[in-house]
Amino acid sequence: MSAPQHPSDTPVSGSAGSGTAVSDSPVNEDSSLPDADAVSDDAVVEDVDDEEEEEGKDDGDDPLVREGDVAGDYLERLLDILDVDGDIDLDVEGDRASVAIVGGRLDDLIGPGGATLEALQELTRLAVAQSTGVRSRLMLDIGEFRARRRADLTSLAGETARRVSASGQPERLAPMNPFERKVVHDVIASAAGVHSESEGEEPNRRVVVLPDK
Repeated sequence: MSAPQHPSDTPVSGSAGSGTAVSDSPVNEDSSLPDADAVSDDAVVEDVDDEEEEEGKDDGDDPLVREGDVAGDYLERLLDILDVDGDIDLDVEGDRASVAIVGGRLDDLIGPGGATLEALQELTRLAVAQSTGVRSRLMLDIGEFRARRRADLTSLAGETARRVSASGQPERLAPMNPFERKVVHDVIASAAGVHSESEGEEPNRRVVVLPDK
């Protein structure tokens, strides 16, 4: 297991590293505005009972570090079964554990548009929850897919904010998963003259960037 690093998150639509499909033109046909997301929708946050939190704590052990250790063991066994080379980096970012698989040929673990990565993240969270008794919100990255995606989305959101602020017209972005929408919402929240909301149902839920009134 290599030394901890600080993986971020990453790309959407299509294969890893591909461009993002975006609705570049202002939306004129529908003047109705979407309902705002509850904070938990795109933040992927689930409430945990105090009793569950206590059950998941080891004496003198940070529960997030414990989550990372369990996830690392689970993923190491998975890599052995699949006969895939890769190192596992563990970290804690804010209020969640962060796990990354790096090195080797990892495209099959990422899948089209990160679909396989999303499934592996959910399986890893389940494995952690089964071991600790606490629901996990850990973030899994593979081959820096999420890191690249985060960078792409940060640039996309900034450009969209500038267009919407200048034109005064809302723009709808391509459908995104909760992680991707949160990246966009965070960027828009720091931009002047615009705000963002989400509309639609999974898997077609998307971010809409709107001018401030």
